[in-house]
Amino acid sequence: MAELLDPTNDYVFKRLFAEAPELLVNLINDLRPDLPDIASVEILNPNIEPSELTGKYIILDVLARDGSGHCYNVEIQVRRYGAWHKRGLFYLTRMLGSQLNMGEDYRELRASVGLHLLDFDLFTDTEEQREQAIWRFEMRDECQPNVSLGNILQMNLIELSKADRLGLPSDPLAAWITFFKHWQEELTMANIAHEPVKKAMNRIKQLSADEETRRLAFVRERALRDEISFINDAELRGIEKGRENVAQKLIEMNVLTDDQIATASGLTTAKVKALRSD
Repeated sequence: MAELLDPTNDYVFKRLFAEAPELLVNLINDLRPDLPDIASVEILNPNIEPSELTGKYIILDVLARDGSGHCYNVEIQVRRYGAWHKRGLFYLTRMLGSQLNMGEDYRELRASVGLHLLDFDLFTDTEEQREQAIWRFEMRDECQPNVSLGNILQMNLIELSKADRLGLPSDPLAAWITFFKHWQEELTMANIAHEPVKKAMNRIKQLSADEETRRLAFVRERALRDEISFINDAELRGIEKGRENVAQKLIEMNVLTDDQIATASGLTTAKVKALRSD
C-alpha cells in the first residue's frame, strides 16, 4: 500500500473535507463541543486552482455555510509567520461583511467563525499558556469578560502538538487531534473508536492511492518548503546586515582591534577587515 498522505498538508486537508461535507460537519461539531451542533454545510470554495498550489503565503482553507447561514473558515497551518493572526482576522471580518447586500437588515447577520488547527505551539510565554491548547476568541470587554457582544465574530485555535502532549479526555476532539498527529501509526489509529475519524482515515487511504493526488500533494509540499527556505534566507540576510552595521559603527569609533570587533559583532575577522577596507 502507498505511504499515506499527510492530512496536515493543506492541499490534502482541503481535499479531505471540501469533497466530503458531512465529514466537515463532524469536524466543526467536534471542535466546538459546547456549542449547538450544525446539521449540514455548503462548501463555498470547493475548487483548488493550480496557482494556489505554488503561490507564496497562500493557505488552502475550506469556506462553508451551514443551514442557518453561519459561515466557517476552516484551515490547518503547519508554519508560523509574523502576521498569521492578522490574516485570520482579515478573512474572518471579510466573510462577515460579505453576508449583507446594501440596504439589508443587520439583524440578518449570522456568525463568522474561524477554525484554525495549528501544528505548532503558539502561546508559550507563561506556564498557564503552556498548559492550554484550545482557545476561543470573541468580542468581550477587557475588564468584565462576561460582558460580550456575542459570538458573531469567533476565532477558534487548537494547538495540535501541545494538545497531543498535554493529553485530552477520551472524546471526539481528542480523536481528531490523534488523527492529525498520528495518522501514520496504524496501531494508534486502530484504537480510535470515533466513527468520523475512521471515515477520515478511509478517505486519506483513498486519496493516497491516487497518483495524481500524490503528485499534487508533493507539488504543494515542495512549494511550502521553498517558501520556508525563502523566509529563512531573508531572515539570515537581515541578521548578517545587522552585524555588519554594528561592526561598521565599531570601526568608525577606532578604539577596538579587528579581532575584538569580530567578537562583538559576530562576524569573522576577515569580514571585519573587508568592511574596514570598503
